[in-house]
Amino acid sequence: MNSQDYDKLTIDSVKKVGPSVVSIVISKHMPKVKGLYGVPFMAPFVYGLPGQGDVDPSQTEKVKVGGGSGFIVHPDGLVLTNKHVVFDPDAEYTIITTDLKEYSGKVVSRDPINDIAVVKIQAKGLPVVQLGNSNKLEPGQTVIAIGNALGMFSNTVSKGIISGLSRKISASLGQGGEMEHLRGVLQTDVAINQGNSGGPLIDLNGEVVGINTAIIYGAQNIGFSIPINWAKQDLEDIIKHGRIIKPFIGLQYVMLNNELKSKYSLPVDYGALVVRDHVPGSVAVVPDSPAHKAGVRENDIITALNGDKLTETKDLQDIIQQCTVGDEIELTVLRKNETLNLKTKLVERK
Repeated sequence: MNSQDYDKLTIDSVKKVGPSVVSIVISKHMPKVKGLYGVPFMAPFVYGLPGQGDVDPSQTEKVKVGGGSGFIVHPDGLVLTNKHVVFDPDAEYTIITTDLKEYSGKVVSRDPINDIAVVKIQAKGLPVVQLGNSNKLEPGQTVIAIGNALGMFSNTVSKGIISGLSRKISASLGQGGEMEHLRGVLQTDVAINQGNSGGPLIDLNGEVVGINTAIIYGAQNIGFSIPINWAKQDLEDIIKHGRIIKPFIGLQYVMLNNELKSKYSLPVDYGALVVRDHVPGSVAVVPDSPAHKAGVRENDIITALNGDKLTETKDLQDIIQQCTVGDEIELTVLRKNETLNLKTKLVERK
């Protein structure tokens, strides 16, 4: 393939997907600031600054506080984006399509496990993307990101390659310091900026293979995307049930390896060690959860689920997500020198 043919594939792919990409404007009602005469265009950037004006708590005004991207996956107005883009339940979300039409967006559902959310707008006959198969992606494969770069430049296009598969990252969710742990994400060298979050990652066939989700500040050419196959079941749930349905077991844990085994003098170097995280008030086993009802305790090591050995590459949550709500599962648990087989039934995660 010569460079002209390669360029044409890129251009055709962008033309195919571009009309389905949207910008998401995040707004909140903030206390009105008086006395900013002469610089009204700066008002959103100086709220609360001393000496800039008086805050009147009795009056509020709608202020843009952020932006992101998304893409239309159903002609009747379903938009797929990142959960962290529409994380704030107190914010208002405006969806702007490529023809500059504006719609009020309602968050239909936020995936409790993955960084995925679905937003609904009141519209019909919208152009939709074609979803690809992220399981077929290979390192070195060309991919293209489209999104609202920096919250300012809509339908910005950048191109690169798949740099790695099945990466594990931890990212900040919202402004409250809450962390979200994602496994199995795609690593790319595509230029992903802050406002690109929620936009599509596409292949040269013009099919969406990922959702752009995170960047590492201070690093160049390192970005991450959610595999689109994760979102397919979410979309089926939304269309069929009106919400995203995920199985829930009710555990905090860390996956063991040889380093952790040596560091904490543990009996095995595999499995899921049941332990609370660093957040104040957290628990290792959620009260009244399936894990609690099965008799799982903090500091237990779950070595297998339904006979499947748990390792760093076969995470407990990954196997749980392959199950469905109502499934009965068996946990093989190592408690001190005793091996237990505990059974429980998965429930829907709220």
